[in-house]
Formats: sequence, structure tokens, C-alpha cells
Amino acid sequence: MDYFLTYTVYVLILSVLMGISTWKLFKKMGYSPLLAFVPFYNYFIIQKETKHPKWWVVMAYLPIVGPIMMTVFHLFLMKHFGKSTFTQRLLTVILPFIYMAVVNYSKDAEVEKEDELYLTEEEKSAKKKDTFLGSVTFAVVFATIIHVFFTQPFGIPTGSMERTLLVGDFLFVNKWSYGFRMPMRPLAIPFLQGTIMDTGEKGNPKDDPKSYVDAVKLPYSRILQLNKPQKNDIVVFNYPQDSVHTAIDRKDPYVKRCVAVAGDVIEMRAGRLFVNGKPEQILGDQFEQHKYIAHAGSQLDVPALYKKYGFLPLQEIQTNDGFIYDFQGLTDQTAKEIKALPQIIDMKEHIWEKDSAAISYKMNSMRDGYSKNIDTTQSIFPINKKWNQDWYGPLKIPKKGDVVTLNQETLPEYQWIISEYEHNKLENRDGKIYVNGQETNQYTIKQDYYMMIGDNRDASLDARFFGFVPEENIVGKPMFTWMSVEGLFKDGGSTYQAPTKVRWDRMFKATNTGEANKTSYWWVAVLILVLFFGWDYFAKFFKKKEKED
Repeated sequence: MDYFLTYTVYVLILSVLMGISTWKLFKKMGYSPLLAFVPFYNYFIIQKETKHPKWWVVMAYLPIVGPIMMTVFHLFLMKHFGKSTFTQRLLTVILPFIYMAVVNYSKDAEVEKEDELYLTEEEKSAKKKDTFLGSVTFAVVFATIIHVFFTQPFGIPTGSMERTLLVGDFLFVNKWSYGFRMPMRPLAIPFLQGTIMDTGEKGNPKDDPKSYVDAVKLPYSRILQLNKPQKNDIVVFNYPQDSVHTAIDRKDPYVKRCVAVAGDVIEMRAGRLFVNGKPEQILGDQFEQHKYIAHAGSQLDVPALYKKYGFLPLQEIQTNDGFIYDFQGLTDQTAKEIKALPQIIDMKEHIWEKDSAAISYKMNSMRDGYSKNIDTTQSIFPINKKWNQDWYGPLKIPKKGDVVTLNQETLPEYQWIISEYEHNKLENRDGKIYVNGQETNQYTIKQDYYMMIGDNRDASLDARFFGFVPEENIVGKPMFTWMSVEGLFKDGGSTYQAPTKVRWDRMFKATNTGEANKTSYWWVAVLILVLFFGWDYFAKFFKKKEKED
């Protein structure tokens, strides 16, 4: 309700601005000046008078799409009054209500009459150009509608979901899987997620130019929510602890498997996942994958390993007595096969010690083989637990309506929920906890939360590190892989770069089915394209033939 109330306020503000800046122009077109203030109908009149499709008006106030269409309508109106030079169009785009007001209150603003019979060749050429630009604009708007309101393309740049989703897979995400989340930043550049460009490693990401106007915001709302994420669903969501973007729907998109839903209890025991005390259910297209450290007497043929298994060692370190390899994402069967290679002296699964706080490390070449270079950037969630990615929990996933106890021990578990996800003022001072200024020892959870973890358990930045994923961060389900390119992204710091090639067998395969052997329907897409362009070609051919006859 808050969403649509805020939306209505924005519409009324825009309508008042429109009316103030164009009422005299409407009067000169033969209409009551008051109609310039009426939402939708004011733009309907502009479309009618400028002889453009009137049904375009339905898109006038849609989030993200609306500002584009309004700009188009303003340009139509200004051209109708003879303001069509480059400078005048530019002013209409960047200062719409100000420039239209200048025209509105000027004395010489009159409707420009146009007679096709007396147009010069230059004017006819300009008109054709305007028609072409209009077609391009509509194509962009149509694509924006699909992108914002129905489905969004998403690429897989890392191996956290191997072997279910491969590095270089490109997916289409269904935004209606769990109900449609209404856009929260209505003024934004189409097709861009959070920023217009990256200023580079030396710059502060917070200083990167944003692709949206953060000041114009709408509250979280979801419509037609018939389903919620279930255990084993592959889910696309916005990274909860993204500190660069305050807008939820503009935070970086992640894809992981939902391993536990609100109310479940999750636990990792020696790298194996348990939910509510039971081992996880392994689906047909899901593989348990783990980290192994191998000691080889001589160098392994890495390209040959990649060709056979489709993965790369994270690191290769030469030592005095051979080579050390850090393998991530090995199934038990693959590990068994690699261990049997004649070069391998020793190979063990890497499991963190129990009750040791999580750290990550990189192997460095040393006389003793390798050393641990501590990296504390991947602290475990919650930060006061002696847990790691192999020994984790038990941890209960918060559910809407749960009343949780707050004290110094439990606060790290719930502080992000209270302050960031549910937007309260949280204070912890003198050993006492205050929520919105009131001292308290409990809190009622306002929304459901989920645990999202990658299938490649030892090579995934997931909920074990960043914590619970709020329901408001959920985007949707991947539907299918529409393109897959091997070697497109460099794989996790590996010294070997895979060759670039298209994986035809993965194209147009459905995700989220759990089936081991999915059918690829890429040939259906090719057939549709052939029929579409073929029909267009033959339609033009027969139309030309008919004219000749």
C-alpha cells in the first residue's frame, strides 16, 4: 500500500509540473487548459494532436520506462510548436518542464502547420529520420519493458555454482517466480544494474557514477506472490551487504542454491550440509564438490585436465620436491581419478579444523612447499562464532513473526536484520541494546529469510560469509541458459586460461529442473529466428509481386 501511495504522489507532482509548464499550449491546441494537469489524458492529447500512436500513453508513468516515454511526448509537443532544432531538443530532454514553461509563456508559441504537399526534400528527409528514430526509441522502450517487468539476462562470471551452472553461462531470470518485485528506483538508465561505469581498482566504488537517481525512491512491494523460494531452488538475489548501493534492487545480483528456508536449521559437518538434522538432498544436476590439496612429483598437464574434466587448479606452486596444486570443485569420483595419476604423490581433501574461525589463504612458494597467507576479508557469519565453511552452525533461519532474544551473544546474528534489512535504529551501548530508542531484549522478525549457498562449497562467497538473505532481495528463478561461452571469464586466479568457444550443448537448456540430463532446445530458437526473418522476407517479396501485377 505504501508503494502505490508514494507512486501516486510522484504522479501528481509530475502532473502539476506538466500542467504549469504547458497549459497555454493546450489552450492554443483548442483544449481546456485544465486538461494539461490530468495524468495520462494530457499525454493522450499530445499523441492525438501530433498524429502518433495514442496507446503509447499507457507507458507514460511506468517506472524506468515512463521517463523515456515522457521525454518522447515532450519532444513531440515541442516539435508541434516548431521547436525542433538540436538545441531546442536538447533543452527539452535535459530541462523538460523548465524549457516547456519558457515556450508556454512566450508570446510567439503557435502550432506549426504542416502540409505534405509543400514539404521540401530536406523536410521530407528529416521526417523520415524522425520516423526512424521513433522506431528505434520504441524498440528500446519495448526491450526495457521486457527487462524491467518480465525477464532479465544474467551472466555467470565465477565457479561458485559449478557443475550446475558453468562459468560463461548466460541465463534468463523469471522475475515473476516468487511474485514481481516492483522497481524501487523509478528514475534509472535502462539495462544498467548499479553503475554507469567502473572507475577502476584505485577508485572508491562508492564514487562510481550511479545508473539511477537515489533520491527518487519507492518502498519495497511485491505483487502476485503465489510462491516463495523452496529448498533446492536456484535463486537470483541482490547481494545483501552491498555497501555501495542503498537501493535494494540496484545491489549486485548473485545466483546460489537456496539450501534452507525460513524456520529451518542449517549445519555443516566436515564440509557436508545438514538441514534440520538430515543430510541435504542431492539433485540429479547437482554435484558435491570440495577442495583438495595435491602434491605432485612432476608438473601436471593442466590443459589436458581441463579438456577432460572442465576445471582448472586454483594455484600451481613449484617446490623443491615437486609441485603443489590447489584444486577446488572436485567431486569424489574426479578426486579419485586425479589421485590415481602417476605424478601424484599425495592428495587429501582440505577440511578446516573444527572450532577454528574462518579464514582464507593463498599458497606461496616456500622451501617447505607452501605457506598460508592469511586473508581476513572472508570472515564467517556471525562474526562472534568459531565457525568456518566446513564446520558451521547449527544456525536457525529467521522467519516472519519469530520473536528472537537480543543480548551481546545473539546481537551479531540479528544486527543486520534489525538495522539494515528492516530499517530500524539499532544502538548497543553500555551493555544494553536499544531499538528505535527503546531498550529491549527481544525483537520480532518482519520478513522471511533464506540461506543461499553455492554448489561448489569450497569456492563460493555465500550466506556462510554474508549471512541471511532477506525476502525483499529475491529477484527470481533462472529459466534457461540462452548462451554459454567457455573461456569468456578468467577462472578464479588460475594460471591457465581456457580457450574460448561456444558450448552449443548447453544452449536453451532449462535450469531448476534437477534433472541430470537436460535436453538442449537451441535448434528451436534457431527455427523461430529463421521463420521470423523468413516470413518477413517472403511477406515483402509477395507484397512487391502484388504491386507489380
